[in-house]
Amino acid sequence: MTDMLQTVADDAGQDRPELQKAIEEFVDSGFAGVQMRVRDERGEWVGSAGVRKLGDVEKPPTDGRFWVGSSTKTFVATLVLQLVADGMIGLDDPVADHLPRLGLDGRITVRMLLQHTSGLHSYTGELDSDGAFVPGIPAAGKAWVDNRFHTYRPEELVRFALTKPARFEPGSDQSYSNTNYTLAVLLIEKAAGRPYAEEMQRRILGPLGLSGTAVPGSSPELPGPHAHGYYRYQDADQWKIADVTRQNLSLLVGAGDLISTTRDLGTFFSALLGGKLLPADLLAEMRTPHGLLGYGLGLFVQDLGPDGGIIVHHNGGAPGGYGALMISTPDGSRTLTAGLTTGDAAIDPAQEFPKALDRLIKAVFCGEQAKG
Repeated sequence: MTDMLQTVADDAGQDRPELQKAIEEFVDSGFAGVQMRVRDERGEWVGSAGVRKLGDVEKPPTDGRFWVGSSTKTFVATLVLQLVADGMIGLDDPVADHLPRLGLDGRITVRMLLQHTSGLHSYTGELDSDGAFVPGIPAAGKAWVDNRFHTYRPEELVRFALTKPARFEPGSDQSYSNTNYTLAVLLIEKAAGRPYAEEMQRRILGPLGLSGTAVPGSSPELPGPHAHGYYRYQDADQWKIADVTRQNLSLLVGAGDLISTTRDLGTFFSALLGGKLLPADLLAEMRTPHGLLGYGLGLFVQDLGPDGGIIVHHNGGAPGGYGALMISTPDGSRTLTAGLTTGDAAIDPAQEFPKALDRLIKAVFCGEQAKG
């Protein structure tokens, strides 16, 4: 099946060479592999570049599963907003009213969690006021590699964050924090009376037929066809490479723990933005940018200018080895979804990723060629 899909992808690459070229530029910049799916007025294009596994020549499977990282936040925000739509919680309710045992600041609302305006410290670490990184629970470097199979409980992660000073008064500023979305999972479970994974399956994955998407819990397995992800880290005075395809993402529950595919991400994003998952008023709030981040409720909103208009997105990265792209026009009519893997190249994804991503967005969303 994979070979047949790859043949289709190769043929499609001939039809839209600008898309194949754009994903090959990710590989040229040091990524090990990329699989991508674009759906627009010209139909669906699927392709891949790079390798499935270091030392192999086979390309990444175009139907492969991958850790999607922070793209998870859009799924979680959607779940919360569905509970709001059902009257089970209020968007401006104090979170402490629903989760009194945590001792949260009573001014923090549900909206502030989804909008990253709570001021809560991010348990995976963050920059201090001087710009220096303050580490949290191990999420990078050798410490994470050695600890990547450890199981965390959501409440444990939140309580760790609450031992740190708040970054600012609730609602007075904006700072991206994984703690917000792990708290959102606890809120979902309290309001719905079901485990997070069950509620995700009941409300989103099942109805949309997203069979390639899963909430893995503490399982480190990446099931089905997949590309391998690698992590380059320093151990004393040596640089080492670890295959981190298996990792326990209970570290990022609600904030970055989902497994998915390019097909499922595209189906979800198109359904969400097309109004199939939320009432129009809540979807409008979700797509309304706020603050310096231009972040709505679980979505980034970005203006590409006259050549591209507005896009909404939530990309992601697992602690090591994997990245995801989930980008769309605001109405869900044109979507770009992708899974990326890092290899053994000495690259800084923070530097190389934005440049390659900018070229890819221009190929899909800007100019006459993108508009068909």
